[in-house]
Amino acid sequence: MSATKRKDKSRVVLRKGEYQRANGTYNYSWTDSNGKRHFVYAKTLEELRIKEEQIEKDKSDGIKAEARYTTLNDLFDLWKTLKRGLKDNTFQNYTYMYDTFVRHVIGNEFVTKFKKSDIKRFYNYLADERCLKGSTIDSVHTVLHQVLDMAVDDNYIRNNPSDRVLKELKQSCFAKSEKRMALTRAEQDLFLDFLKNSRIYNHWYSIFAVMLGTGLRVGEVTGLRWCDIDLENGIIDVNHTLIYYSHRTADSKQGCYFNVNTPKTTASNRQVPMLDFVKEAFIMEKEVQELLDIKCEATIDGYTDFIFVNRFGNVQHQGTLNKAIKRIIRDCNDEQFLKSDNPKVLLPHFSCHTLRHTFTTRMCEAGVNVKVIQDALGHTDVSTTLNIYTDVTKELKRVEFEGLDRFFKEA
Repeated sequence: MSATKRKDKSRVVLRKGEYQRANGTYNYSWTDSNGKRHFVYAKTLEELRIKEEQIEKDKSDGIKAEARYTTLNDLFDLWKTLKRGLKDNTFQNYTYMYDTFVRHVIGNEFVTKFKKSDIKRFYNYLADERCLKGSTIDSVHTVLHQVLDMAVDDNYIRNNPSDRVLKELKQSCFAKSEKRMALTRAEQDLFLDFLKNSRIYNHWYSIFAVMLGTGLRVGEVTGLRWCDIDLENGIIDVNHTLIYYSHRTADSKQGCYFNVNTPKTTASNRQVPMLDFVKEAFIMEKEVQELLDIKCEATIDGYTDFIFVNRFGNVQHQGTLNKAIKRIIRDCNDEQFLKSDNPKVLLPHFSCHTLRHTFTTRMCEAGVNVKVIQDALGHTDVSTTLNIYTDVTKELKRVEFEGLDRFFKEA
């Protein structure tokens, strides 16, 4: 005897998994490969069967049927539990970027609904309404792209909707604003001379001279110990970096504090020769600390005897250095205006990282081989170095041709 077929109130035969609820609406249920039960709902049977067809299509394509009801936030939280191989500060930065800019804007959307146009619209929103810089949007994209890549690998979606989306935005919005800046030779000389001769700011000379003469990243400079430098042979051994960031995990002490990390990349573990004025800066720093009886009081992850410390013996902080640069720029320019109503050279606004690019620019101007530049800067990929090299040499070519133009006009 055949089983009685279930019917709805209109006497239409219902398929397996279909049910009509007491209020007249319908639902369809199925069990995924992990044994978890899922449900979809619709006002009419026709609408319900359209959803069923899509679920079956997803199944046949290898897409998880339950993914249709998985949000972007669900996947990010899964990504966080599975991600390995990142330094803690990088992981915390990714988490901050997602929670600040993604979670409450598009995070509650179902991941299967995202199209390229949605991601483009989101990035445009970050640029136009949140007024984020290209580098910040790039950081958001880095974590979002990884989460969506995981969604593709785990068969939640067919393609990553964020693929190649950022490129167009970068070209249209940030091509000019994100151009690297370096101090000119005249600005560099003014900066160093002011520090050397200033009664108020001369204690900053050593660290900024080392930055200008080595191209080290801020964390690499502030993390230098006396045992990392060989004054006799003029070599700096870059083998770690000092970082300061917010620790948000439940297992660790909350708040912002310092840690010592391995260098940013494998290539960042390197030896950098000292220029003469860099060696002089190290010697000057040692003499000043001995004269003022300043000693390193900080021990971070077993590292101590840091070179650049404040008057309390604590390591230097990037934020403090950038604030110092702002005050130096202000007072240096004020001094120039006291000397002349129309100064030939003034300091532009810049940050610690500008000094790294200034060093790169000086190497390019001196015709240093690009592979040597790559090694000195600690770039893993030569294309990173070439991009900087091309940017600088284009500017040099423009300046040289301006001089050539004047020559022809005078002739």
